[in-house]
Amino acid sequence: MRSHFKGEIQFMKHRRVFFVISGVLIALSIVGILVRGLVFGIEFIGGTEIDFRDTGEITIEQMRDALADAGEGEATVQTSVTDGATGFLVRSGTTDPQTATDHANQVADRLGLEDSSYQVTTIGPDWGADVTRSSLLAFFVAIAAIIVYVSIRYEFKMSISAVIALVHDLLITIGVYAWTQMPITPNVVAALLTIMGYSLYDTVVEFNRIDENAKQLSDGKHHTYDEIANYSINEVIVRTINTTITSIVPVICMLAIGGSTLRDFAFAMFVGELLGTYSSFAVASQILCVWKGKEPKWAKIAAKYRDTATPAQEA
Repeated sequence: MRSHFKGEIQFMKHRRVFFVISGVLIALSIVGILVRGLVFGIEFIGGTEIDFRDTGEITIEQMRDALADAGEGEATVQTSVTDGATGFLVRSGTTDPQTATDHANQVADRLGLEDSSYQVTTIGPDWGADVTRSSLLAFFVAIAAIIVYVSIRYEFKMSISAVIALVHDLLITIGVYAWTQMPITPNVVAALLTIMGYSLYDTVVEFNRIDENAKQLSDGKHHTYDEIANYSINEVIVRTINTTITSIVPVICMLAIGGSTLRDFAFAMFVGELLGTYSSFAVASQILCVWKGKEPKWAKIAAKYRDTATPAQEA
């Protein structure tokens, strides 16, 4: 890139690298979703969750054997820690509350656990279907609101670029859940919607600076759109990184010492915040520059300086 602005990080120069990285991550996510599939919590598909607390020296094999004898051989078992005490989180497809309670009692009797050491939660399939519909509705309403807001505040091309970056972040985050086989719960959905806000914030900060600089620096003689975007990103990148660090510290704390409910939320937030920071300059701004670079005004300026333009501009 022509050096009108000294000491810049050349984000635009590495556009192809960013696109390759994102393409690989998206491909891996799609493979994970198709091959390994997604594990949904009982809140979405209906079923029973039994939270065994303070189980002492009981092993996961003993827990599984007790569940099988009680008629819950297909249940999934995870270890858990509550207030420093080890336990187990059991999820099964049983949707009848009485049956689920009877099975939990049988397991507790066999393992010598007190009645107060476990809690049974049963959710019917109809409630799960309502949660699924509400989650999808919230997602599409949020996408539509983002397109409308950014289109009105800036322009339509910026709104579509921002949405593509959002989908990029959400798809890769879901792909991580597919590969790790961690269950998707309403807490995870809440985290995904929160991720949209963080990702959009970083992107809008950059778009706002690009929009202002494009109006102030564009004299038709010296600055291509790629150069203006690169300069703008450099102006706000420190602020973006600081925002990410300050917001991710409590998320790491939730991952380290939070309970299972907090960890569901925190894990999605951790992955999504990192992706949101990355996608703001590596996806959203790059797509916007490619799109804007085809406009007659900016294409004419880029052609004039083609000999000194970035490889991305010459493509």
